Amino acid sequence: MTAQLPVLPTAAGTWTVSDSRTRLRFAVGNLGRTAHGSVTCSTGSVELDASGASVRAYAEMDLNTLDTGIAKRDSDLRKPSLLDIDRHPVMTWRCARFVPTDDGGWTAAGELTVRGTTVPLAVSARPEAAALDGGWLRVSAEAVLDRRTVGIRMPAFVIGRTVSISIDAWLTPAR
Repeated sequence: MTAQLPVLPTAAGTWTVSDSRTRLRFAVGNLGRTAHGSVTCSTGSVELDASGASVRAYAEMDLNTLDTGIAKRDSDLRKPSLLDIDRHPVMTWRCARFVPTDDGGWTAAGELTVRGTTVPLAVSARPEAAALDGGWLRVSAEAVLDRRTVGIRMPAFVIGRTVSISIDAWLTPAR
């Protein structure tokens, strides 16, 4: 049995990401186990039309905040053969095409730029909660990235081919 999400009260306009509450986490195979990590979303926004539908979205992640809980692995991920963070410290995602889903969410067909390479990245998202006074909106989202599309070449037993991404985004109306 599935429950329909209620329509959440949201105002038209631009909503900005709360960088202190928003979390972007990832999981990827690493030497036969799953490695988990996170990165900070330093800035982002979602533009809603008068009906509350998403029109445009943008997010910027600071790769210098990358944390997997193991300093050596974090250092390795900075290398040019992996994320090349010294040359490309920011990862961005932008979207201007949203398709509603039956569960009250949407699929956003966007573009991810990382390591100087831009690739398509679809994100499935849904509203989770909103303040009755319109002061905040919480959205959860998921995506799967094939790391090879951004030029990370490594045997799959070392680093899994797909990276699962989960986002817990808190947004507030832009002032």
